[in-house]
Amino acid sequence: MTILESPASAGEAQETAPLLEIRDLHVEFRTRDGVAKAVNGVDYRVHSGETLAVLGESGSGKSVTAQAVMGILDAPPGRITQGQILFRGRDLLTMTGEERRRLRGRRIAMIFQDALSALNPVLSVGHQLGEMFRVHQGLSKKDARARAVELMDRVRIPAAATRVGDYPHQFSGGMRQRIMIAMAVALEPDLVIADEPTTALDVTVQAQVMDLLAELRQESGMGLILITHDLGLVADVADRIAVMYGGRIVESAPVHDIYRRPAHPYTEALLESIPRLDRKGDRLRSIDGLPPSLLRMPAGCAFHPRCHRASDRCRTEVPAPARVDAERTSACHFWKETFGE
Repeated sequence: MTILESPASAGEAQETAPLLEIRDLHVEFRTRDGVAKAVNGVDYRVHSGETLAVLGESGSGKSVTAQAVMGILDAPPGRITQGQILFRGRDLLTMTGEERRRLRGRRIAMIFQDALSALNPVLSVGHQLGEMFRVHQGLSKKDARARAVELMDRVRIPAAATRVGDYPHQFSGGMRQRIMIAMAVALEPDLVIADEPTTALDVTVQAQVMDLLAELRQESGMGLILITHDLGLVADVADRIAVMYGGRIVESAPVHDIYRRPAHPYTEALLESIPRLDRKGDRLRSIDGLPPSLLRMPAGCAFHPRCHRASDRCRTEVPAPARVDAERTSACHFWKETFGE
């Protein structure tokens, strides 16, 4: 007998459905030297009002995954070979180019890590902010400029009304990043992807930028994907963490569970490389070796050449994600040993 879902339970299911869900995503780049496998079966999800931090060293596939979501991979040589990217239940990879274009900015937005390169140096910031409203909402130049001033005020740029005509090089690094944030949230998107938003900023400005992102998320209820290599940066702003290595998610868990008790040797090594007040005078641990070459990915677990727990099994068998508990997974053959220490 089939049990029909009641209207109430159907509504609850819709409310708890992920805003974005990535399933078994694979991305590769065909180069003269061979095929670089940048993303190798990524799975993660983010809900409305949630901040997911995606962590890992350079080359782990964090930014390429974000570019695949945004539909801005350089093709060729980059191409998605497998997987699904579901936004509110609809697969972005089955949409036409025009449908993806309409989503960008309006429903899904991205903050790039190098604001000076991302902003047009020959157009004022007011012109670039106003373009969002002119293109997507058909506002006049005057009205778009007024909205640009409102946005600059919203991200706390001093004297916004007088600085709206200034050019990117006339702003500090922190102010340029605020302008990038303003562009991302201009049309109140459902999802914002922030790719290393605090790169090259001092620690005080980093904290201000992170506080601003958290405040905007709380105001609008948007989902936020924060891409970074800095575990210390996300402790107070993220809800969940997905740790990437070699193009895969090696551990996923609520943020405080990760810090309290890692379940993957790579996560453990990253945490031990962070300075801590309770370990004053101790030497910081570094991770031996280098991240794997995307052209010559090691057999088995990609982390095994650098892992102190590696065995013969790790060199031949790719570990499947294991369920550590209801909210955590770890792709390690020896997660119990790491988790139990």
